[in-house]
Amino acid sequence: MVVTEEFLNVIDTGDLPGLGPDQRTSVRSIAELGQTVNALCLSPSTTSLARSAALLWHDYLDASHDVSQDLLSADGSFLHGIMHRREPDYSNAKYWFRRAGDHSSYPLLASQVAAYLSDTGNEDLAKCLVPGGQWDPFAFVDAVELSVNTGQNINVLQNIQRLEFKSLVTSFLS
Repeated sequence: MVVTEEFLNVIDTGDLPGLGPDQRTSVRSIAELGQTVNALCLSPSTTSLARSAALLWHDYLDASHDVSQDLLSADGSFLHGIMHRREPDYSNAKYWFRRAGDHSSYPLLASQVAAYLSDTGNEDLAKCLVPGGQWDPFAFVDAVELSVNTGQNINVLQNIQRLEFKSLVTSFLS
C-alpha cells in the first residue's frame, strides 16, 4: 500500500482528469512522468502498468495507449478500457472492459462508489453503476457517454473515475 500511495502522490495534479480527451494545464511532461515512474524501482511489468496509468492520469491518451495495448493482463485491459472511454470510443472501451473480465479491484470499487454516491445523494446512479453491490463497468461507460452529451453529473463521474483509477492502481501496486 505504501507504493500505491507514493505513486498516487507523485502523479497527483491537484485536479481531476476530464471524462473526455481534454488536456489540463496541470499535467507534467511525458519525460518527467517517465523519470517519476522509473524512480519507483518496480518490476518491468509493473513499471509498464504504472507508466500507462501515469500517462493516462496526465491526459496523454495516445502515449498511454501505446503502452497499454502491449499489456496482455486484466490490469492492462482495464487501463486500455479507461483510455478508450476518455478518447471517446465507447464501444471499444466496453470491448477492453470485457477483456479485463471480473477484475480483482471491482469489489473495492463497488463499495467505494456505493458509499460515495450514497453520501452525495445519488442513489439512482448507484443502482445503475453498482447493481446488487457489483461494479458494472459497462454502465459506467454509458453514464460517461450520457454525461459528456448532456453536461450532467460531470463532477460526480469524475470523482467515480478517480475511485476507479485508484482501485486499479492499488490492485497492481500492492
